[in-house]
This record gives sequence, structure tokens and C-alpha cells, in this order.
Amino acid sequence: MEPAIRFEGVTKSFGRLNVLDNVSFEVPSGTALCVLGRSGTGKSVLIKQLIGLIKPDSGRIYVEAEEITGLAPGELARVRKRMGFLFQYSALFDSISVGENVAFPLRRHTRLSDAEIRGRVKEKLRRVGLEGIEDRMPSEISGGMRKRVGLARALALDPPILLADEPSSGLDPVTSQEIDELLLDLKHTEGTTMVVVTHNIPSARRIGDQLALLDQGHILARGSAAELEQSEHPLVQNFMKSEGAI
Repeated sequence: MEPAIRFEGVTKSFGRLNVLDNVSFEVPSGTALCVLGRSGTGKSVLIKQLIGLIKPDSGRIYVEAEEITGLAPGELARVRKRMGFLFQYSALFDSISVGENVAFPLRRHTRLSDAEIRGRVKEKLRRVGLEGIEDRMPSEISGGMRKRVGLARALALDPPILLADEPSSGLDPVTSQEIDELLLDLKHTEGTTMVVVTHNIPSARRIGDQLALLDQGHILARGSAAELEQSEHPLVQNFMKSEGAI
């Protein structure tokens, strides 16, 4: 089966800083890859390249067998509809209601009627355990609820691929685990493919079918949590022994 996501020899530099150096990996459909690494190791650059916000200097990126590295903006926008994005700090629009935040991609990318959009918004909020808060403003809800609203918005177009940047950032351990459970449920019940950037090792263990540790532009180790635990590399050992976010 063709992987949902494939990087082939992707390199990206900013000036003299080589952020990604000949990076290659695949994410099979319906599985989750958790990308680990210290701050500044290229995790966010990797995920931004996947949605076309940053173009690689060399190499190829494929989404569901379609190469995206050379696509024109209009074609890239079409591919992006197949990917939901959960931002690190939710990135909700504070000036509009929770319901309108979730409705935003539906109004922008579909021709659904207002009634159909309202129904879809209710469905997605129910999916993340937030039924009935459509009329509340983002400032009136907690950080964990904002993260759930961000997830509902990311799922509005029913994308087969979900990208998540630090989904547990700023959350207490209980709320973080609740977000993990939502992501796992998506993977198991709907076959959603995921790429999750995280510093949270317990979260990566729960979510990831595979973990990839980025360091100095290279994938230092990749495999299941059990496989990474067998690594003899000191940095890999330190990551895998961590009890919390690092």
C-alpha cells in the first residue's frame, strides 16, 4: 500500500544553518508518527514543509502518492484540504465564537448551506466532547477546551491526515492524556493518519506507532517505542527514559 506521507531526501537550510539534511521517512496510512527532538532541531520545519508553508531546498515530499514540492498555490490548496492541522496554541480567532471558529474551513472550502454547516459544527464539537458550546467565545473557555476546539476545526473537512504541533503543550497531565485519547480514537475508529510533533515522551508512547528522533538535521533513530528503548545512543536513551515533557 502506498504510504500516506513520504519524505525522500529532504534538505532545508536557512543561511548557514542546515535544519534538515537528507531526511527520508514514510508514514503508512492509518498510523501515527511522533516526531521528537530538542528545541531547534527542525521538527516544526518538517511539519510546515508537509503542508507547503516552507519549500525544501532539495528532495521530494509526497502526500497520498502526490508530490507536493513543485505544486502551484492552487494545487497545493487542494492537497491541504486533505490535511487537518492542530496548532500548538490552538490559534483560535478570538473575535468570533467557538462555533464560527470550527465553521471557518467549511465556509472557506465548501458550498454547504448555513444549516449544513451548523450541523457539521455540532457534530465535530460533540466528537471532541464539547457539545453545546457553539456560542461561547474562545476567551470564555479553558486551555484544554481551546485545544479541543482547535482539534474540532482541524477535523471539519474530514481530512484523512492530521498534523499536530505539540498537542499537549501548556496542558496539565490529565488534560494532556485526554487529548491523547481523542487522537487515538480518531486513529482507531476513522483510520486517520497522523504526524505529531511533541516534546512529551509519555504522550508519544501512547500515540505513536513509530517515533522519530530528530537531531542536528538528521533522523537519529526511528521505530516503535520498544525499538527506540533498545538504542545504545545516549541521546535516544535520555529521551526514552524521560517521565515527562522535555
